[in-house]
Amino acid sequence: MKRNNGTLFSIAIPTYNRANSYLPATLESALSQSYNNIEIIVSDNCSSDDTESVVKQYNDNKIRYFKHRENIGLKNNFNYCVQQARGNYFLLLCDDDLIDRDFTESCVHALDKTKESGIIVTGTRIIDEEGGIINEHLNDMDNVSYEDFFINWFTFKTALYMCSTVYNTKWLKKLGGFHSKTYHYQDVVTTAILAANYGRVDIRDVKASFRDHGISKSKTYKIDDWITDSLHVLDVVCSHASEKKNILRETGLISFAKKNYGRAGKISSLVKRWKAYKLIYKKFDRRYSPVKYLIKKSYMNIAVKMSDYRRKLKK
Repeated sequence: MKRNNGTLFSIAIPTYNRANSYLPATLESALSQSYNNIEIIVSDNCSSDDTESVVKQYNDNKIRYFKHRENIGLKNNFNYCVQQARGNYFLLLCDDDLIDRDFTESCVHALDKTKESGIIVTGTRIIDEEGGIINEHLNDMDNVSYEDFFINWFTFKTALYMCSTVYNTKWLKKLGGFHSKTYHYQDVVTTAILAANYGRVDIRDVKASFRDHGISKSKTYKIDDWITDSLHVLDVVCSHASEKKNILRETGLISFAKKNYGRAGKISSLVKRWKAYKLIYKKFDRRYSPVKYLIKKSYMNIAVKMSDYRRKLKK
């Protein structure tokens, strides 16, 4: 395909104090794109490190660098990036994630089959802090309906990550950027609305890397906020469905209960953790009990350990 077919692609990198860790690799993954009709927006959220000098040392006219005089918060920085975008399509690339060299080329090539689309979704690899591959998720949802796409997400048969989801800039701006009630699932809310109203293009292959830093067991979770946003996502997804609304809601309630049990499991205090389990069970209409979740998790942990043991015996 041609390296430049007229479609301008915006890659936005909201960043804060990552000049000496992940930002250079993230920026280089954007600069190395085989498709050259791109702009790279770096929105520096008042970093106190060397972010400005790191960005400016690349001296590339594709980069548009903005530094805020005060920290405007994560959600506002995301939407500032949207406001600055000039491209036809928009990718929000967090400052520790990566895209493959042919990410934008693959997206533009996929768009050749359609005039416009609300979103483009690729497969995603999960990497650790050092860049080692933890897992990979192909996007096998081509030609699947809106309803079945989200049923598959609810049942963990597909994955949604910001680094592998591209948005139509015009419609993203019309929507007002990324919004949700507590800003935990703002990207999924946007994905659901644009996919339902303007369609979706799927790319099966893995083209982006999401960095999983792991979570400290002592980290405090605002479970109420996660529950609120989970229910908000479910309402948005179901309200835009034209069929299978009952199946969507049922699978969604079970899915979000499991996700939030996982978050509650990181709470250090046993008493607070169990209170969170009870709250989640109630809020998600008692569709999936914490006892069932914990039993299944224990079986899965045993299965993983047995698999590791068998692997060691074979060596």
